[in-house]
Amino acid sequence: MAVVAVWKCDRDGAMFDNKKEAEEHDKMLELAANITSLVERHIDGISEGVGEEIGLLLARRREVLAKACKGKPEILLKEEEEESAQKEQPESEGQGEGEQDDRVTPLAANQ
Repeated sequence: MAVVAVWKCDRDGAMFDNKKEAEEHDKMLELAANITSLVERHIDGISEGVGEEIGLLLARRREVLAKACKGKPEILLKEEEEESAQKEQPESEGQGEGEQDDRVTPLAANQ
């Protein structure tokens, strides 16, 4: 029987097969939590769920957001247009055979 090392993120329970990916995911979730707190403090009447969605959205897109803040605001719209085009494709075209869903951790995808 083989022993397989896995890393589990204690914030959401996501499992990873390498430490680097686990740490990146944990940092993203920490950033999302801090953004959520900021949004909830400064926007009256926002629900906790909506605040969390905003936090996760901005944390997941932190690299694109940073480029936009450095003088390329059009990059935000460009990426959104590309995502819209991908969503219009049927599921079978958007994800080919052998490709894994990016929402599934590598460990779960291999089971």
